[in-house]
Formats: sequence, C-alpha cells, structure tokens
Amino acid sequence: MYKELGISEKVLEIANKVEKEIEPIFEELEKTSLKSSMKVLKAFQDNKVSTTDFNEVTGYGYYDGGREKLEKIYADIFKAEDALVRPQIMSGTHALTISLFGLLKYGDTMISISGEPYDTLKSVIGITGDSENSLIKHGIKYEQIELVDNDFDYEKIEKRVKIGGIKLIEIQRSRGYSQRKSLNIDKIEKVIKLIKKNNPEIIVMVDNCYGEFVEEKEPTEVGADLFVSSLMKNLGAGIATSGGYVVGRKDIINRVAERLTAPCVGKDMGANFNQLLSYYKGIFMAPNVVKSALKTMIFASKMLEEFGFNGVSPKFDDKRADIIQTIELNSEEKLIKFCQGLQKASPIESYVTPVPDDMPGYEHKEIMASGSFTPGSTIELSCDGPVCEPYTAYMQGGLTYEYGKLGIMIGIENMMN
Repeated sequence: MYKELGISEKVLEIANKVEKEIEPIFEELEKTSLKSSMKVLKAFQDNKVSTTDFNEVTGYGYYDGGREKLEKIYADIFKAEDALVRPQIMSGTHALTISLFGLLKYGDTMISISGEPYDTLKSVIGITGDSENSLIKHGIKYEQIELVDNDFDYEKIEKRVKIGGIKLIEIQRSRGYSQRKSLNIDKIEKVIKLIKKNNPEIIVMVDNCYGEFVEEKEPTEVGADLFVSSLMKNLGAGIATSGGYVVGRKDIINRVAERLTAPCVGKDMGANFNQLLSYYKGIFMAPNVVKSALKTMIFASKMLEEFGFNGVSPKFDDKRADIIQTIELNSEEKLIKFCQGLQKASPIESYVTPVPDDMPGYEHKEIMASGSFTPGSTIELSCDGPVCEPYTAYMQGGLTYEYGKLGIMIGIENMMN
C-alpha cells in the first residue's frame, strides 16, 4: 500500500525511526487532550444537550434554544461569562473586526503588544490598504509594542499602561506570517496580570486562532476579557463548514453581538442555517482533532529535519502554543514546490497544481495547498505562505494523525522527487 501511494522504502524507514523518537511527546498530548475532552463532556452534560437542540431555525432566528445552549457550552468550557457562536461570522478576521468595532469608538486607543498583527488585521486597523472603513479612518488610535526575544516587553508595556489613555490591548497568540514564535499561555497570563494590576479597566483581547486546546488553559482562564477565532480552525474540527466565535465577559459579548446584528438586538437574532449539528459535533470532536493536528506537525517537523530542512520552527521537541509548523525555504521556487508537493498528498484535488495569486486582505501574492473538504479549512492538512522573503511555508492541520502522517510522507516524497 505504501508503494501504491508513492512512498519509497527510504521515506518509510525514516518515518518509522522518527515515530519511535517522538513517542514520549505524543504521550503528553494524550494527557492534554483527555483533560480538554473532560471539559467538553461536562459542559454538554451540565447543559442537558438534546437532539432537539440541533433543529434548524429560519427567518429572523428568534427563540433558538439550541443556539443559546451552544453558546452557553462555549462559555462553560472556557470559564467565561458568555459567548457568541454564529455562522454569520465568516472568518477569524471577521470575528476580530466586529470585536474591535464593537468595543472601540472615536478617540479610543488600542495597542498591539505582540508586535505587528496578521496581514488581514493590518488592513482592518488601517496600517495597510486604503479602506475608508478601517479603525484609523474612524478616528481610533493605534500603537504597537514589539516583542523581545519572543516574549512580551514587560517593562515597556507597564510604562505605557501607567501613562494611561488605553481602551483595548490586543494580543495575537499565533505567529501569523511573522518569524517570531507563538506565545504560550504562561506568557499571556503573566502579561495580563501586569496590565490588570496597573489598570483593571483596560480590555484585553486575544486573537486565539490555532491555539484552542493546545494547552490546558485558554486566555479567559488567565484573565483575558475576550478571545476570538474561526470555526474553520481548531474548534470546528473539520466538521463545521463556516462560522466564528467570540468568548468573554457578558457585557463585552453583548457589544460585539450588537455590532454583528444591530443595537438593542444583539444575540437575539440570527438564523442558524442548519449549522447547529455541525457546531455541536465540531466542539465535541475538537480536543481529539487538535491532538491529531499537533501529532502531524511534530512528525512533520522531525521528518523535515531528517531530510535536511534546517529552517524548521518549532523544533519537534519544542513546547507548542498552536498547531502551526513553519519551514523557511529561502527561495520562491522552493516555496512553490513545497506547497505543490503537499497538494499532491491531499484527499481532495490532489491532481491540482497550486500557483501564487492575489488574495483579499494580503499584501503579497499567496501560494496555498489546501486539498480540504471545506475550502480554506486550516484544521485540515494544508500549507500556505506569502511569496516574499524569506519564503516561509506555514503548515497546519491534520484531521487524524494517520492521514496527516501519510500526507507528510507523500508530500516529502514529491518534494524530493
């Protein structure tokens, strides 16, 4: 069967050797996944989930008990007061956008303390692009504090917080398209305590994309006022086909909901488009799927290292804060070939050859390998990157470790050929 999939004896031999070496790391992932699964199961049981909670509600979406129960489950899992989980939230960037516009008004100041935000958020803020609808065009002030050695600049942050005049601080947990490492929950907890000690009124928002269920705690469990992400990533588990969420303080969720719908309407409106069953299944399966994605990326990291790829981050035995694996390839041709090799390992459209092209919200052309059941789903094994120096590929996902492992082996075989 390996031969039929185009996997050579050499690749198989190295894969077997790699698996033995990374087995102890996998055992730790099993423990984290079990703890996350316990949180999810308890939330389902405490909220008395029934098959009637999956019913479709159409029209304006009033009185949707299943939708309300799902949002209560999210709040319970993440030790928060409330949540907004909706198909009307189209992406992680959309969830961030409605949160920022819901919480900030003319004259307010927001600060990113994790350095430059992700590409699509930069245009939302108004750092890049020419949109008349950016935060800056609406009179909101933006500041930025860079990371120091992949950690927060605690001294500079404390000094700026003491000066005052800050409405919201934003933290991006994942590295995005930058070369820095992702921020683990211990660092996030430490900086939030510092901020709240000096000014408890500042709203702390965490972009949690790719980070859910990777560690034992989430941002709202360590003091964040809200965190957001897309359901086409970790918590959708490859089952949800669209949507996003915001979790946090009740008053904050209400303001964000009013930005999504309308003032004085908030969470009371929004048809579920028959998505509730997939959302319930998604959050239920998420701990296991995240574990599979992490196993796949750890396997990929070690395999790529064995085949001479030096610019691999994180290393296979590094502590991880999200499901992303990067490979610095240093040339446009190698980046394109890498993504094309992984596309050939996909279950969907393995015969397609991806090429760089423009994508909305991004400064540079993008190359993306995504043979996914849901287009753009990054919890499924995929790889993408901006076609610019240092030509880094960003890989993530893997619905099951078995498919992820095979995908990596086939992808490496194609690249080596």
